[in-house]
Amino acid sequence: MTPAASWASAPGWTRPWRPQTIGKVERFHRTLLEEWAYQRPYTSDTERRAAFPYWLDWYNYHRPHTGIDGKPPASRVTNLSPWQRSVDCDHFPGDRIDEHV
Repeated sequence: MTPAASWASAPGWTRPWRPQTIGKVERFHRTLLEEWAYQRPYTSDTERRAAFPYWLDWYNYHRPHTGIDGKPPASRVTNLSPWQRSVDCDHFPGDRIDEHV
């Protein structure tokens, strides 16, 4: 099973002739590489994949985003369930990320 299949995601396409959208996708890919995939030396791909849900939680619920006044993306969503609003990722097993939480 591919990582994308295990995360229940499907490939998507950006709109043609929209460099703003393509730039956002490329920036997110850069963030993935810098803050998750190569954030620390993992001993295996399995270990790296196991860290992903914790990183994604931190990215969406705790990481300050400069484009939205230092707030996490989840603060902009109005239809989150009570469980989604109370997610806590203080248990992330990463060194640099723990410094930012």
